[in-house]
Order: sequence, then structure tokens, then C-alpha cells
Amino acid sequence: MEQQSYRPRIIDQKLEEYLSAFGAVCIEGPKWCGKTWTSTYHSRSGICIGDPAGNFQNRKLAELSPALVLEGETPRLIDEWQEVPPLWDAVRYRVDQTAQKGQFILTGSATPNHKGILHSGAGRIARLRMRPMALWESGDSSGKVSLEKLCRGELTPVMTGEVDLKKLIELIVRGGWPGSLGLPLQQAALLPMEYLNAVIADDVYRIDGVKRDTRKMRLLLRSLARNESTTVTNKTLMRDVKAVDDEDIDGNTVAAYLDIFKRLFLTDDQPPFSAGIRSSVRVKQAEKRHFADPSLACALLKAAPSGLLGDLQTLGFLFEALCERDLRIYAESFGGNLYHYQDYKNQEIDAVVELPDGQWCAFEIKLGANQIDAAAQNLLEIKKQIAQDPKGKPPAVLCVLCGLANAAYQRPDGVFVAPLTALKE
Repeated sequence: MEQQSYRPRIIDQKLEEYLSAFGAVCIEGPKWCGKTWTSTYHSRSGICIGDPAGNFQNRKLAELSPALVLEGETPRLIDEWQEVPPLWDAVRYRVDQTAQKGQFILTGSATPNHKGILHSGAGRIARLRMRPMALWESGDSSGKVSLEKLCRGELTPVMTGEVDLKKLIELIVRGGWPGSLGLPLQQAALLPMEYLNAVIADDVYRIDGVKRDTRKMRLLLRSLARNESTTVTNKTLMRDVKAVDDEDIDGNTVAAYLDIFKRLFLTDDQPPFSAGIRSSVRVKQAEKRHFADPSLACALLKAAPSGLLGDLQTLGFLFEALCERDLRIYAESFGGNLYHYQDYKNQEIDAVVELPDGQWCAFEIKLGANQIDAAAQNLLEIKKQIAQDPKGKPPAVLCVLCGLANAAYQRPDGVFVAPLTALKE
């Protein structure tokens, strides 16, 4: 791929690092997020297993002789390897035989059942998770604030410019899909719905060959969209489908469909944080619900920009999803992990970034600048309570991540303020 035609991604550096340390790297993530584009840029030869040319000739060849499709200049790209699961073992065996680094890049938009995969690939095949573009990657963030430096308590005060609410809404509706960049919003908004249609109509069946009730799947997806950025339980989702759509769906079906959505990388839930606190505070263990991209929730809710302007509550949840998508991408680039905090005193922290050394940083997410004071006060109160516990480990950094702020700075109380549209890794 020509250098000038490739738009750099945050994952590039880690992919090169992994190729120098492992025999193969598997890049996983939702369809259309740029896996093939990035992998092609870093490879010297390749084959697409899902290519329909010649009546799916590549897939048939891989099924007949997995080792044969591995031949080629390295790093060699095996795109959509999960179409023929035995390819995993073929790659692992080839890596064992040659003991060379950086031989293969595998991409997958679904996690197959373990049937047909004999070996985990541990030590031979490293996994990397790729997501839709963060705002810094798509060119919609100025990048004046580094999340890594911020998490170390380093921030140079800087004016970041006025942010338009309509522009934020457009970024949510458009999403981080590389194929949407440069398109008028009306056309860009079509992609998330077509994405959902493609996944439900085709990928759900192809993941394991089991036919499912796609109508109920759509109802459950709509319920997830109505509960985006919340810690809603499976039982509540079941009741929500009944109350809103007047359709019965049992708990086992909900659990099974949620597992399918996860394996297709359609959902990307935010786990709870507690290990780093080590205090007697009782912390809830519910995951916060997210789609892989907030544009998917918009598509399911049929949320147009004009409608979101009149529904600030829904907009707030979708903006939170946008922030947490970007925080996760940036944090993982320097070895961090994203969580959320919720205890039984009904105190919450929207986002927690845990650093490789065990330190953690607390983020409150607010759309409007008029909410910064209350958000900062909440962070300070939770930090105080954790610090009072002998076993407590309070956050090293407190920050309010804001949508409509026009500057990045540290308040007199020590809380940082940063606009989402100024953030980078």
C-alpha cells in the first residue's frame, strides 16, 4: 500500500512492536474499522479468505490445504482467517517450525468457537484489538492534550478553541468508520445501519452455522441502544424489550445473543474497576454497556442530529460513549486499561484509566462546561472517602473530560479539565 494513501492509526506502533516479538499477530475488531487497511500497509503479501471471487476459491483452497495459503513474502496477511478456523493451527505450526518473528498478520471480525482450533497459540500468536477511529485518528481532535501525560499529572494550560454542539453531534452520528470520512453526514449516517444489517443478515449465521431469530436480535440491539452507557442488567434488558416492543424474550436467549454480539465485536462493554482501590468500599461489578461505536446506537434509535438537539439526556449518554471509545483507544496505546467505578453508596466515576504501574486516574464526562464544577466536586469527594480508608488507594489524577470546554487547564482544587476534541494518546 502506498505510504501517502494510508491514514496512520494509533495501533501502528504496537503492531510493529508485536511483529518484532512474536511469530504472528492477530488483529481483531468490528468489520469496517480498518483492520485490512492497516494490516495491508504492514504486510508484504496477503490473501483474503472471505473473497467471493471464483466462487470463494481462496476459502476452498484454505480448507483443502491450510499450509498452502501461508506461502508468500512475510509478513503475510491472512485476512478474515476465522472463515477457516484450522488456519490458526496452521499458522501456529509454521511459526513453531521456523522460529522467525513477524511472519503473519491475521485479521478477524468474529471470534469462532474453539471447535477446529487445537492450540491457543500462546507465545506464538499475539492478539491486538482494533476499534473504529478515535477523533485524533480521524482528524477531528487537535491533539493538544496527551492522555498519557495527563495521567502522569502533566498538562500545559492551553486554549483549545470553541467547540460547536452540532459538530459534536455529527461526530457521534458519523462514528469512527474509515469509510465515512469525507462523506456528507447524510450519507455517512447510512453506514452504521448497513453495518448492522450485514452483521445480522450474514455474520450471525456464519459465526457457527446456527440459525437464530434475527427479529429478536434486532429488538435486543434496540434495547441496548436505549440503555447505552448504563450498567443495565440482562433482566432489565429482557423487561425493556417486553415493555417497549411488546415482545417476550427469555433470559437464556438474551445471554446467548449478547455473547454473539460480543464475539462479533458489535459490543464493547466497559468492565468495573475495583482491584486498584483495595479498600473496604463495596464496589458493584456490573459492566457498562457500549456498542463498538456510538453511531451504532444512533442508527438503532434513528437518532438524527435535529432529534438529539431536542433530547439532551440521550445526547449525554451518547457523548459519554464517544469519550469512552476514545479513552480506551488512547489508554491501550500506552498499556493502560479502561474501567468504570460504581459503589453501593451510589457514587460513580464515569471512566477509570489504570496505568501499567497500578496507578489509576478518575474521569468524569460532561457535555456542557456548566457541569464542570459539580463533576469536579464529585471526583474530590470520592477521592477523599477512598483516602480515609487505611487500605484505600486513591486516584493519582482527577479530570473532567468535557464536550464544550474551550481550554485545557488545572483548577485550583487540583482537578484537570480537558476537551475531548483536544485529546490524543
